[in-house]
Amino acid sequence: MSERLRAELARVARTFGDDVTFTLERPRDPSHGDLATNLAMQLARRDRSNPRVMAERVIAALDPSAAMLAGVEIAGPGFINFRLAADTLAQEFQRLLSDGPQYGRSRTSEPRRINVEFVSANPTGPLHVGHGRGAALGDGIAALLEWTGHEVTREFYVNDAGVQIARLAESLWARVQQSAGRPAEIPEGGYHGEYLKEAAAELLQREGEGFADLEFAEGLARCRAAILAIQRAEQDGTLADFGVRFDVIASEQEVYDHGEVAAAIARLQDAGLTFEEDGALWLRASAFGDDRDRVLRKSDGSYTYLVPDIAYHLNKFRRGFDHAIDVWGADHHGYIPRMQAALKALGLPDGWLDVALVQLVRVVRGGEEVKMSKRSGDFVTLRDLYEEVGVDAARYWFLMRRSDSHLVFDIELAKSRSDENPVFYVQMARARMSGILRNAGRAPEDVTGAIDLGVLGADDLGLIKKLTQFPETVERAAREHEPHRITTYLDDLARMSHGWYHTSRVLGESPAVEHSRLLLARGARQVFGNALTLLGISAPDRM
Repeated sequence: MSERLRAELARVARTFGDDVTFTLERPRDPSHGDLATNLAMQLARRDRSNPRVMAERVIAALDPSAAMLAGVEIAGPGFINFRLAADTLAQEFQRLLSDGPQYGRSRTSEPRRINVEFVSANPTGPLHVGHGRGAALGDGIAALLEWTGHEVTREFYVNDAGVQIARLAESLWARVQQSAGRPAEIPEGGYHGEYLKEAAAELLQREGEGFADLEFAEGLARCRAAILAIQRAEQDGTLADFGVRFDVIASEQEVYDHGEVAAAIARLQDAGLTFEEDGALWLRASAFGDDRDRVLRKSDGSYTYLVPDIAYHLNKFRRGFDHAIDVWGADHHGYIPRMQAALKALGLPDGWLDVALVQLVRVVRGGEEVKMSKRSGDFVTLRDLYEEVGVDAARYWFLMRRSDSHLVFDIELAKSRSDENPVFYVQMARARMSGILRNAGRAPEDVTGAIDLGVLGADDLGLIKKLTQFPETVERAAREHEPHRITTYLDDLARMSHGWYHTSRVLGESPAVEHSRLLLARGARQVFGNALTLLGISAPDRM
């Protein structure tokens, strides 16, 4: 609905000279109108003129019919507030009904091939709740991009090389020896979780007790292959049951095996982007925006983890992606500028790599922090969490805050069937809209015709306005890579819907009012369904 006005404002901006960047947003206070823009203030800043005078000039240049406006006013230091014509609202609501499950989807004028890499956990143990938050975020970003017309590849990068994997294999070998009744110690820096005891028992059952008698080198190599396969299968199963799928599984070890790490180093050296000092090879990262230069190859000949990451992202670029989005833990915040500096040094376009950060999740029960799972040894597993609270609740809770803010996950509240539980509150609002239609003896698709805004009250019109904001909410959430904007929208829509349900009678009103409110219930049911589906959450018709 706002796109016609945005296009008209852009046309007006061009009549004043070069394009300027401006916002068109919903005012926080609905009494200020339906939409507001800072265009006049931006033009005035550029021209060093009076913003309110500039606002008058902008308004004079607008074509109200092109933007379908009922009213325009100047507010504060030069904001322009707009009230949309009733016909605009009615037409958009009819589009909602006609588009049905497609409402909120759009086709961008500049579709891109986008790689979204997320979770990418080391295969050293079960996935924890932090991985779950990253999984929900990455899947949500990918869905938003798909809904707005981009071609998206979901990718998981397996960190299956390096010291951690060697320690994992050694830890499993120690568990194998222990299972065979022999004394063995978990190596320093190794892994102690119950899952390795399970893996050792599975390996001995499959390979026979003689497996424990293998020479150390062969046993270690076979333990490495076995535990990687076991852990990857478990991670895939955990994520699949969480409703997350991947199109590509990439391997760090393959990046080494295919010579891409060596090729990346050679490319950096050929471009004169490296130097040697104290026996180490350095990247001139400070020349490309990093706060200092970075070591690529240490004096002992081993690579820092920056090198395979550079090679891996070059691999993505060669695969033809126009844009890459990585979901990383918040502890990697300082790693972003060095990765972007390295890619910029190699000639990749500015902004090709975006990173979404995920903050820690604190799980509580009865006000007390839940600190560990017996199976993992030192953390709450993702599977433990969603098997207790449900996948819908887990996904919704993970997405209901900005990803870079800390999240307290209250298990008891997430399980509760109360208005205090956000996902229950939203799903109940959807179910109530379905219940209205059931009580009327009407299937949603059988409630058709035009809505009559003239017979409806303020609560009805407020709900219609909120429903028809869904497409622009999706577009902004996709643009900003912020799925929490959808849960925030759902929270607001649920609050309005529950209020409308209690104050606005549907059945037994005059035929015109009853018909229009049945259409409104159908529209609300549809938008709840579309938004929840986008987030990978079920949209029940009964609770």
